[in-house]
Amino acid sequence: MTPSTTGIHRKPVFVALILLVPLFWVAGSCSMKYSFTGASISPEVKTISIDYFQNKASLVVPTLSRSLTEALQNYFTSQTNLILVNQAGDLQLEGAITGYTVQPQAISGNEQAQLNRLTITVSVKFTNRINTMQNFESNFSRYQDYPSSQNLVSVQDGLIQEINEQLVQDIFNKAVVNW
Repeated sequence: MTPSTTGIHRKPVFVALILLVPLFWVAGSCSMKYSFTGASISPEVKTISIDYFQNKASLVVPTLSRSLTEALQNYFTSQTNLILVNQAGDLQLEGAITGYTVQPQAISGNEQAQLNRLTITVSVKFTNRINTMQNFESNFSRYQDYPSSQNLVSVQDGLIQEINEQLVQDIFNKAVVNW
């Protein structure tokens, strides 16, 4: 092989490397953390603080505030790499339970309810101290139906758990999945 043909083969590889190195550098510097949950969290975000959600509904269930707050804390820490801190997290969730209502849904021919609906509404303020464009204040509401033949007290804990799971998923999606 002559020296002139060897230089020809090295030149395209050298040019390709010169073009690819800056591309990888730029792509690496503009990164986001992605998880299997679909969360896209900036690498600068390390902590989250979730305040106690007080129950300000007209009908108060004593365990609801604690169960919702703990469900939020558990979900955010299990589905992300964020560290839960007491206050001043890079991400901050705060809010209140503003509604807890039971209403009849399906009325039979003799004007009796066949189904009742338990609805829980939560007001949430989300603050992202790293990217304030993602801040929001929003209300989230979810419900579960149950047969009117069942006493609310006997099914209440299970209904609250199901509704809390849905509310937590909605809040998580809006906060870090950006739906």
